[in-house]
Amino acid sequence: MTKKIIAIDLDGTLLHRDNTISTYTQKTIKAVQAKGHHVIISTGRPYRMALGYYLQLELKTPIITFNGSLTHLPEQKWNYEHNVTLDKNYLLKLLEFQDDFQMDFIASEYRKNFYVTMDRPKSINPQLFGVEMITPAMTLEIAKITRNPNALLTQTYHEDKYALAKDMRTFFKNEIEIDSWGGPLNILEISPKDINKAYALNYLLGIYNMDKKDLIAFGDEHNDTEMLAFAGTGYAMKNASPVLLPYADQQLDFSNEEDGVAKKLEELFL
Repeated sequence: MTKKIIAIDLDGTLLHRDNTISTYTQKTIKAVQAKGHHVIISTGRPYRMALGYYLQLELKTPIITFNGSLTHLPEQKWNYEHNVTLDKNYLLKLLEFQDDFQMDFIASEYRKNFYVTMDRPKSINPQLFGVEMITPAMTLEIAKITRNPNALLTQTYHEDKYALAKDMRTFFKNEIEIDSWGGPLNILEISPKDINKAYALNYLLGIYNMDKKDLIAFGDEHNDTEMLAFAGTGYAMKNASPVLLPYADQQLDFSNEEDGVAKKLEELFL
């Protein structure tokens, strides 16, 4: 069988609602890897919040985080590391107009740390950042903006996060990507222009000298649209957002809670 690249989103796709990976899924992915296929985590999460799953699955492949802006081999030097950052001037401008955009908070995300505004501290859920509590050292201050972030994470109290995202893209003259999370949370992610999961996967195809017909992708949300459209075969989860379905070749019969990814991988490869 031709070796495949298998790109898998985390939240709402591989992970259960409680942020765990079932033993069945772990065993299935390890068996698929043993057959020579490249299993790639492709997530909007920052690296520090994805590394644990990478280690749990005992992956040896590169990992894609920040919706495609960071592609690297975890915890080691890799000559093909690809890191695209967001000009920090966009962060400064966003801070200047945060009241106009009705922001609860703005966070600047880096590979291994983050900073978040503290104007409305009760609105901040520490779990969004993979920590137990927000400490004063994590406060986003102008003096700390000395390097370009990988991405920005914001939460808004605007009544329509999708409309706000559209207005913000217009405000920034479509020079950056602004995407919303699915589900009830009013979260917006901001990343460099034209950077997404498909961009990172196209980069990896070149490194592996493989064609996108040999790329399989699994996702469930808005930030998976480019990835599923780009892949040779794109699978949307049973629980996928309706927005994603037009970009998928097939919708699975099982959700993330039902180990839909593992069941499809078992059907395809085992």
